[in-house]
Amino acid sequence: MNITSLYRKYRPNTFDDVKGQDHIVKALTNQLKNDRLSHAYLLCGTRGTGKTTIAKILAKAANCPHLDENGNPCNECEICKDIDSGTSMNVVEIDAASNNGVDNIRQIKDEITYRPTDGKYKVYIIDEVHMLSSGAFNALLKTLEEPPEYVIFILATTEPQKIPITILSRCQRYDFHHITIDEIAERINELLEAENVESEPLAVKYIAKKGDGSMRDALSLLERCIAIYMGEKLTYNKVLEILGGIDFEVYFKLLESIIASDVPGCMEVLESIVMEGKNLSQFVEDFLLYLRNLLMAKTIKEVSALEVITEMSREAILQLKDQSEKISEETIIRYIRVLSALHLEIKSSTYVRVSIEVALIKLCKPEMERNNDGLIQRIENLEKKLENGDFTVNQSTISKTEETQKSKEQPKQPKAAPKDLQNVINSWEKLISDFETPTRIALQKMVLSFDENDKEPIIYAHNCNSTFCRSLMFNEKNENISEETSQFVSENISQKLGKNVIIKFLDDNGVASKGENLIKLVADEGLSKFHIDIE
Repeated sequence: MNITSLYRKYRPNTFDDVKGQDHIVKALTNQLKNDRLSHAYLLCGTRGTGKTTIAKILAKAANCPHLDENGNPCNECEICKDIDSGTSMNVVEIDAASNNGVDNIRQIKDEITYRPTDGKYKVYIIDEVHMLSSGAFNALLKTLEEPPEYVIFILATTEPQKIPITILSRCQRYDFHHITIDEIAERINELLEAENVESEPLAVKYIAKKGDGSMRDALSLLERCIAIYMGEKLTYNKVLEILGGIDFEVYFKLLESIIASDVPGCMEVLESIVMEGKNLSQFVEDFLLYLRNLLMAKTIKEVSALEVITEMSREAILQLKDQSEKISEETIIRYIRVLSALHLEIKSSTYVRVSIEVALIKLCKPEMERNNDGLIQRIENLEKKLENGDFTVNQSTISKTEETQKSKEQPKQPKAAPKDLQNVINSWEKLISDFETPTRIALQKMVLSFDENDKEPIIYAHNCNSTFCRSLMFNEKNENISEETSQFVSENISQKLGKNVIIKFLDDNGVASKGENLIKLVADEGLSKFHIDIE
């Protein structure tokens, strides 16, 4: 018994039966009714959108002597029947994928010298024309430019960008649109009625959506479902089981777990999907589509507009809107970015499940990502906690911060010995050579001294009497020695020496900074030599 596929069995025979390409049907029927057919057409579009179907209908209509008022062929005359059966000498179909050489095009060039045996036109339908070689395109070029008046070329392709511009410029180009879900569903219902198969509307809609704009793909999926459940009603759950689809509620539950940062809950949902044998790559694609619809529900208020954009039921859209209130637009976009990167990764990944698990953990824990998206979500999480009165602090975060601070601390330098202090005094000019000019000039005029019995490695620098030096070393009120200057000089000298050195500046009365009368100078020989007495 000869069995014909549904998409071939119910292929449209007239322009009126074609779904989703009204703009092309209108243009071609107008040309047919007014006898203004072109000598070359280029039909462009994705798979299963009706390119070959319309090419065959146009070939019949161009030769049919009994066109109706809408420009449709009669499908009853001998010419139409011969074209439908593939026995007509006037209509030649060529697959350019396997007949792409120069010789194949030369054969066409030789054949077109003969007029059609019956009918008005000889029609050459070249499918996947972009597969022709460069030589074949060159051979076709002259023929397309000046063909005989009784020849029509219909070129079909899914990749028009690969066709030379010289060929494009000689054809009337028509771009086929993706067929909408409603149009595919309408056609499926017609076929189910003709095949006496009962179905649920939701099941039909899901098949139409999985067709992804291709009528042929949708009918192939429908045929698969009918074959498995022959004689039974086609339900939504059966279609999901056959096509490996996942119910809307699964994605809703998964996102709820992600929003709650519930990693075990996410792993539980993923485990159920794996155990049911679902396609994990398809799962990621469908979850991306779910998040896209969620973003639309977040940003668009009108439910009627969302029904058109998302192609979902009103009840599902209202459920999406409720869930969208729990999450910000920025967070949804972050989720989409993470899953988009995952979708690219799993195409070459050996461990697809591991990649998905890592991505789900990233979604639950934004602190794992060191980028702007993760930072924004962490801030949002903190704001929510503050709004709810949750002031608990993550102890692990504190410990990490403390460890980071400790790692940044410089190791303590050993205390300087008396000989080190003497080395500082002897090398003072060199040690202060890279200071800023005002500070360096003032430091050059300092008188230095230290005590060998001193318990602390301190060098005392007596301030000079010049106004310039005093303005540098004293604070704004001109009362006490500036400790900022003292600390600055000490740190720089210590760093160069490699040992801890403290330098204290004293005023003219031998009093330490802030007037703390702990260190006194006893002048032995005027102000040029000092003896330090530690109380």
